[in-house]
Amino acid sequence: TLRCGTGLFKQVSFFVFFSNKLYSLGNLLQRWNVPIKLQMSRQVASSGVPGGKGSSSGFVLIVGLSTLGAGVYVSRKVVHGKKLQYISPRMEKNKLSNVSPAAPGARPEVPSHVPFLLIGGGTAAFAAARSIRARDPGARVLIVSEDPALPYMRPPLSKELWFSDDPNVTETLRFKQWNGKERSIYFQPPSFYVPVRDLPFVENGGVAVLCGKKVVHMDVRGNIVKLSDGTQISYDKCLIATGGSPRNLPAIERAGKDVQQRLTLFRKIEDFRSLEKISREVKSITIIGGGFLGSELACALGRRARTRGLEVIQLFPENGNMGKVLPEYLSNWTTEKVRREGVNVMPNAVVKSVSVSGNRLMIKLKDGRKVETDHIVAAVGLEPNVELAKSAGLEVDSDFGGFRVNAELQARSNIWVAGDAACFYDIKLGRRRVEHHDHAVVSGRLAGENMTGAAKPYWHQSMFWSDLGPNVGYEAIGLVDSSLPTVGVFAKATAKDTPKSATEQSGTGIRSESETEAEASEVHISPSFSPTPQVPKQGEDYGKGVIFYLRDKVVVGIVLWNIFNRMPIARKIIKDGEEHDDLNEVAKLFNIHED
Repeated sequence: TLRCGTGLFKQVSFFVFFSNKLYSLGNLLQRWNVPIKLQMSRQVASSGVPGGKGSSSGFVLIVGLSTLGAGVYVSRKVVHGKKLQYISPRMEKNKLSNVSPAAPGARPEVPSHVPFLLIGGGTAAFAAARSIRARDPGARVLIVSEDPALPYMRPPLSKELWFSDDPNVTETLRFKQWNGKERSIYFQPPSFYVPVRDLPFVENGGVAVLCGKKVVHMDVRGNIVKLSDGTQISYDKCLIATGGSPRNLPAIERAGKDVQQRLTLFRKIEDFRSLEKISREVKSITIIGGGFLGSELACALGRRARTRGLEVIQLFPENGNMGKVLPEYLSNWTTEKVRREGVNVMPNAVVKSVSVSGNRLMIKLKDGRKVETDHIVAAVGLEPNVELAKSAGLEVDSDFGGFRVNAELQARSNIWVAGDAACFYDIKLGRRRVEHHDHAVVSGRLAGENMTGAAKPYWHQSMFWSDLGPNVGYEAIGLVDSSLPTVGVFAKATAKDTPKSATEQSGTGIRSESETEAEASEVHISPSFSPTPQVPKQGEDYGKGVIFYLRDKVVVGIVLWNIFNRMPIARKIIKDGEEHDDLNEVAKLFNIHED
């Protein structure tokens, strides 16, 4: 077929008509001027045998066809100024499916357009990509990530990797889970992904990752993003999953470069590799921060303190480890547990200044105490990455930070946000922003579904967990804030009540992978003959138990201390939002006395 415009079609029709008239005129002249006996049959005359009388008709036909060709050429040059293109059926099919048959060598390194663009290469983005492909098996998904590595899970960076006996763990990034099974921190091997330049051309679509690139500008009206190197990519649907960046202390920021060179802001694979190497070379490491990350790293490094003579110091302004989350009595118990791991824990410590003294760092506290160390790890929280808000015209929440989104995680038409950077509205607990692995998985998955037309609201209560080694751990859900009233119910622990045992039962080292959006179908609370759990007295061992966090007498948060695989029950309790007269009876739902 010839692809041509209406004007060109009229030109072609005219020259076909003109050539036909020339042919008829030639036949008529022939009959007027040639004797009848010399005339040939119509069949022979039309054949135009070379040297015969019929050649005049062939000559006229050739002139007509030549005129036609010249007309097409003139029309091509004058009317449209561009060439005609032959479109084969295969090319037409490829064009309709937005797939160009360009040779691999001629393909651009980065496609100029993608149907699904995911900004950020973390857990939320990977979960969204997997969700999009599940609902649309032919979808073409491009992940643009600042990280040089393919998508990976972050929790093992501060947990299991530090307990590996493999001397090459920093290179392999493989580890044994608490249940003894080995796995990689990467979600998928490189073979899972499509090369970026091939994404528009592969037959069944796929997921490609553009590593080491940053989106610096968004044109939400034009559906176009601009990368730091000037490359522009247009999209149909876009997810912002930019995560966050580790916060630093003002006292350290004011210090000079000599201090900054001895500082780790722990977040990525390279931070793990760097800190692991440093822990083998220096004599003292100080961790600033008493939350999840700080306490996990303190326990992990404390294990090396006993075997390698490394001094590990942990300091924070709270009264005890995880003092912003756990009630005071449990925070104090946790602090003693961390100390038993070989860590010099310094509560109520506020950093005033940091400087270099000789070959060491000098940390001065506001109460006058001084701490000498060789290296500092700052684990003082996360700042959501919202730089794109300005160019995109997106709203940032003034209280919690992050991009404000609706119940479907949508910020604007064709733009969704998931993970650490999303500030969403929880129908039970109000507006929130959550910085945990499970939330990244669930919110990324939901955003991917909604990008393919699901239009589902975010109702899931995500869980999070923290392990202080293989023997003590907890899982939590909802609002767990130590400033809220709490009720704790505990029981004696058994050998099964450890993170190691939990992973043996679930078969996974990432405990939220064994969790789903499911909740207990029914929560029925009635008196029973099982022993009534008691709140332990100060100094007693907190083997296992349930801590309820209350707001206006309603349970809004739950911590399961060395109790695992019971999260659907906790999720149901929070979703119901009911007042309970006796939380001892509610605690029995978790079967803490089943053994």
